Amino acid sequence: MIQTYQELQQSYETLETEKSQMVQEKEQLEKELEALKNENDSYQKEIESLKTPIAQNKNDTKTAAQNKTAYLTFDDGPSPNTIKILDVLKKYDIKATFFVIGSETETSKKIYKRIAEEGHALGNHTYSHNYNKIYSSVESYMEDTWKLEALLDEAAGVKPKIIRFPGGSKNQASTRTGGKGFMAELITRLQEEGYQYFDWNVTSKDASAVTQEKEIIIRSVLEGVQGKKDAIILFHDNAPKTTTVEALPEIIDALKEKGYKFEVLSESSYYVHHR
Repeated sequence: MIQTYQELQQSYETLETEKSQMVQEKEQLEKELEALKNENDSYQKEIESLKTPIAQNKNDTKTAAQNKTAYLTFDDGPSPNTIKILDVLKKYDIKATFFVIGSETETSKKIYKRIAEEGHALGNHTYSHNYNKIYSSVESYMEDTWKLEALLDEAAGVKPKIIRFPGGSKNQASTRTGGKGFMAELITRLQEEGYQYFDWNVTSKDASAVTQEKEIIIRSVLEGVQGKKDAIILFHDNAPKTTTVEALPEIIDALKEKGYKFEVLSESSYYVHHR
């Protein structure tokens, strides 16, 4: 009996020792678990901190894509092609800018009016588009500009303050006719009168031939817009430019695919100056 008691006592002590060890092990495991929990929380915070710039970068990329703008501009109209161009733009529900010249026919007046009524921008490309005349003096240019302005006001109720120089602001004709400092003087005068002038940073090359190949027009525009957030695209709108009209739908589709939206030019919009 005494032996049995001693055995039980020993067993009890053994169990107590094991219990104590288990308690210690439990406490150690709890500490390790707490450490793992803290480590996990730290990792989660780090992951969340990484997510923010990634999400921001995605948003920035998306915003950058959404902010790409194409300005379709057509010089020298109105012509028989203007109506066709307007029909294409209406089909796609996009707006463009028409730098027109002067024509007193009833058909032309109706075209001026339609351009304005359908939400496009009318720009002043001088009444006569006669280089020798308009670049002979600053006053000659201003008078020609005002003459077209009066016609557009009468026909469409619009007096544009956006202009495009025939040949662009870096044309050679103005230097030959008006002298070396002529364009600088003319630009200063126009800006004093509240006008903003626009050149272009993408050309369709439709003026490089009487009637340019459609494929060349498309390729020139799509190559020209590469890397550009804002693209002011130069087209021409006169009778021989039939392929410009034909190329337009494919160009619009491709620009949309590249993420461009379409806007008209105004005094406060993005501009390109060649000088």
